[in-house]
Amino acid sequence: MTTLLSVENLSKVFTLGGGLFGQTRELVALNDINLTVEAGETLAIVGESGCGKTTLGRCIIKAQPVTEGKVRYYPPGQAPVELTTLGKREIKPWRRDIRMIFQDPMSSLNPNMRVFDIVAEPLRIHRIARGRELEDRVLDTLAKVGIPADAVGRYPHAFSGGQRQRIGIARALVLEPKLVIADEAVSALDVSIQAQVLNLLDDLKHEFGLTYIFISHDLGVVNYIADRVAVMYLGHLVETAPTEMLFERPRHPYTEMLLEALPIADPTRRKGRRTELRGEIPYLGNRPQGCPFHTRCRYARDICRAEKPPLRPIHGTAQSAACHFAETLDLKGAYETAPQQVPA
Repeated sequence: MTTLLSVENLSKVFTLGGGLFGQTRELVALNDINLTVEAGETLAIVGESGCGKTTLGRCIIKAQPVTEGKVRYYPPGQAPVELTTLGKREIKPWRRDIRMIFQDPMSSLNPNMRVFDIVAEPLRIHRIARGRELEDRVLDTLAKVGIPADAVGRYPHAFSGGQRQRIGIARALVLEPKLVIADEAVSALDVSIQAQVLNLLDDLKHEFGLTYIFISHDLGVVNYIADRVAVMYLGHLVETAPTEMLFERPRHPYTEMLLEALPIADPTRRKGRRTELRGEIPYLGNRPQGCPFHTRCRYARDICRAEKPPLRPIHGTAQSAACHFAETLDLKGAYETAPQQVPA
């Protein structure tokens, strides 16, 4: 496969405070993240709330500046572009290739704009189309996501949550991007509408030749849509693996914990014991020494409290894990066999 985007040693630090008494604290939201996104794949980034996955997505599109590291985009047939070094004017052309779908369609759509203008706005900003060409392109894109032409004069409040998310998808796709970052794109929708939107995203991926970075906390959704999964904890990347491998045999105790919490309709397919989870998620401004997960891990040993394990490939597999004992731990996956069910 061909690399479309790479993230290299990326860190993001927020400075808090600095008020009346000038005291500041540093909150490390991302710590030395390294990953690649291959053209045509759906890479899911998963983890609990506050793990840094949304911050990572915003750093990739440069909605937030990075503290350290690089984000490289590899446009087909052109030289690589280091996005982190570009200014506002320089990065504008590349925003056509990398688009974002946001979590809450109501807050991400301008309530004072008609649907037609919401979807047409990117075309106007980038001066790609005007007049009849613009109209045809907007109506065609809206039709592809299931919004009829007779509805384009309405305002966002006149649509359901699922329809508003379809409008957000159309706004992202109207520029014909190469990479789409979907940040919790279905979490605000009920389950039946989630399935419809997921099927739509999958259809659009094949029709437009898209690559997705799919940010989610829901492993059930990830299992359906993702080709590969990157697991984050406390701003660290702790495991990457093809989806089926991750669900069958995780290599990091945190991934095992996430899989154990995944609800399944048939409890007889649940593997083995329940994972013993201890402690609470540490505060980002006061990270534990050593492995970031050791304060909650039942497998932790002295080396875990003293040394942070690097994210490294597991020999003989397509998986990588940041655990001192990734090769020897007998961690349990989610199912006795790979799940076959597809959202209705």
